[in-house]
Amino acid sequence: MPAPAYFLVRGQAPERAELAVVLAGDFYGHRILTAAGLARDGYVKKVLVSGPSGAYGRYECDLAIEYAVRHGYRAEDFIPMPHLARSTREEAGLILAELRRMGVHKFLVVTSNFHTRRTGAIYRSLARDVEFRVIAAPDENFRPEDWWKSRESRKVFFFEWNKTIAEWVGL
Repeated sequence: MPAPAYFLVRGQAPERAELAVVLAGDFYGHRILTAAGLARDGYVKKVLVSGPSGAYGRYECDLAIEYAVRHGYRAEDFIPMPHLARSTREEAGLILAELRRMGVHKFLVVTSNFHTRRTGAIYRSLARDVEFRVIAAPDENFRPEDWWKSRESRKVFFFEWNKTIAEWVGL
């Protein structure tokens, strides 16, 4: 049962880069804290935090940065990137345009473990002119070794596989 879940997980080891990018869609803080840790450990100097509008008229990037600051990280290490994207591909297009504008040539993309394969595929298709690595943040609702044992994990598995297949067929 773990094999199809492990297929989704394609995180890489971090390397030094100019910037880390936190993708939107994590409402538990794992992505932002993983990226903040990369900055603290000297892999990057700054963290670009993607965040669409949503909860009560607030941007997710602002909420994520506030969360990291409450966990002891410095606000000046983060760059908020509010936007209106509603898919990983749309978000990637906006992020890559901003990174090009900033002159970034190497970055780390931080996302949830289950989202790493699809993220890597999308960025490889759109970012041929820059170097990047996909960094997996842990997710309490998805452990590939026993994803079938909890309802939340089964939902994550189901939705990520649906999105992966949709990406393969161009939806």
